[in-house]
Amino acid sequence: MSACERGRRTAVHANGLRHEVLLYNEDADRDLYLVPGITSPAVTADFVAVELAAMGLRVAVPDVRGRGGSDVAPSGGYTLADYTEDAVGVIRALGLRDPVLLGHSMGARIVAAASPALPGAGPVILVDPPVSGPGRRPYPTTREQFLRQLHEAKAGTDAEAVRRFYPRWPERELRIRAQVLASCDETAVVETHRGFETEEFHPHYAALAAPAVLVRGADSPVLRDEDAAELSRLRPDIPIVSVPAAGHMVPWDNLAGFLDAVRPFAAPAR
Repeated sequence: MSACERGRRTAVHANGLRHEVLLYNEDADRDLYLVPGITSPAVTADFVAVELAAMGLRVAVPDVRGRGGSDVAPSGGYTLADYTEDAVGVIRALGLRDPVLLGHSMGARIVAAASPALPGAGPVILVDPPVSGPGRRPYPTTREQFLRQLHEAKAGTDAEAVRRFYPRWPERELRIRAQVLASCDETAVVETHRGFETEEFHPHYAALAAPAVLVRGADSPVLRDEDAAELSRLRPDIPIVSVPAAGHMVPWDNLAGFLDAVRPFAAPAR
């Protein structure tokens, strides 16, 4: 186990690929499946998983295909449909029981799309999902900005260099990103970013059947106030919680505020 990881690393096969997963608090009675973002291997969410496990949850965090220790997919294998099938397959392979579904950024899109295929799962906690898509405002982080960070990581980087991009982050999380970002496959990043601009999120949001909550950073450039208002009109029954002093990387920017927002939904009484 890496010094950065406090969960147990395991692997399962699903949707034709081998997926590595970090598991926490494995004796708990309630499951939670946490899917990170576009350039976030599972270990980058370790600090979040530890806090969720402390709520009495068994937490599973995958290395999404093309990241960390999971298999790289063939070119063209990084669509939202591919990720959705992975999530459903990994949840079933792990034997998770009606898990809470929590996703950040790309992960929020994934769990929203996967929810209808997992009857009984939920609530669904969507953290700052990209609302870009055809005919909409572009995703605010460009392809070139992602590639710049990735190329720096592959050449060798450190926490101070990463801090240029994420000045609010704790030192530990900067060090982890510096260590693991290079494990992200470039094709996975490029094709996923393309999907942010070409694949719709709003129909998946409208179709959510499980209880759901939308958590956003109050200062997020990805899900702005006007985006939240549109989603509220689309599904007025889904509460929207804005976390103060947080941008798009909500738990990294304000962990206490993030936990306050998700706790009532992540660990309610059965």
